[in-house]
Amino acid sequence: MQMKRTLVALATVTAVLGGIAITSVPAMAEEKLIKIDGSSTVFPITEAVAEEFQKARKGAVKVTVGISGTGGGFKKFCRSETDISDASRPILKKEMDACKQAGIEYYELPVAYDALTVMVNPKNDWIKSMTVAELKTIWAPEAQGKITRWSQVNPKWPDAPLKLYGAGADSGTFDYFTEAVVGKSKSSRGDFTASEDDNVLVQGIANDKNALGYFGFAYYAENPDKLKAVAVDGGKGPVMPSAQTVENGTYQPLSRPIFIYVSKKAAAKPEVKEFIEYYLKNAAPLVKEVKYIPLPAKAYTMALGHFQKGKTGTVFGGEAEVGIKIEDLLKREAKL
Repeated sequence: MQMKRTLVALATVTAVLGGIAITSVPAMAEEKLIKIDGSSTVFPITEAVAEEFQKARKGAVKVTVGISGTGGGFKKFCRSETDISDASRPILKKEMDACKQAGIEYYELPVAYDALTVMVNPKNDWIKSMTVAELKTIWAPEAQGKITRWSQVNPKWPDAPLKLYGAGADSGTFDYFTEAVVGKSKSSRGDFTASEDDNVLVQGIANDKNALGYFGFAYYAENPDKLKAVAVDGGKGPVMPSAQTVENGTYQPLSRPIFIYVSKKAAAKPEVKEFIEYYLKNAAPLVKEVKYIPLPAKAYTMALGHFQKGKTGTVFGGEAEVGIKIEDLLKREAKL
């Protein structure tokens, strides 16, 4: 998506030796490159920031943004293969250990909130809301090969095949959804169409009347004619995912903060430092533009302050956490 530009040194040196003119080959200036990978959920935000940053720098810096899932992104990050890692959940203990062993310190910067969204096909006329218990009946490991029809979940629903689409095992969305719904991270049936790329899931659900799936809110918001969001009942009645229900804390347990992690070593490079500062100063409108929920202005100011003061590490305990509201996140950030 980003335009490839090559900087070429303009100066040509001509020397005259023994009456023979020798012209040097134009030297190639070292390309400034920022490498980012990780979550498909965070990808639309980081991609938007990268595009605007590259325009502002007039091609002086190239920013690449890949999608390998949160877990896949952290593997690369902890091997020093990337400068920044997009993450739809906080860093886990095993990833913290891998980075520590490799001598990689990092900044943990929350950039937005997401309403992890349960989705069905628009032709599905029997579902408006689902309880967390119904979702667990569908997605728990013991459902594999057994819960294969809608009527098995709720007898009021049709005796039709249940086709499932969900995040791949390297996805932070997979980790968060299984923790929130099943009660244990990564605990899930395996007989479903899985992908770290949410666009694959969008197409799967859009083309299958009997489909059910889940992924980040932005991918639903970009495809409202192809998908139908389901209200989730976490115990206090059905609630639809939206900016308002995330901000007021009622969309539970599928509301979550999303992050970027920045290598301290990489941040010592002027172009990476400038990119992160640009990211945090411009995040709010771009987050809104790509259909996620911006953090309060003070959250971005706080994150920028942590970054500029060199406050590394995580405010989480290395385990998946569910139900963290915006005000809870701010309280933790304030103590960093």
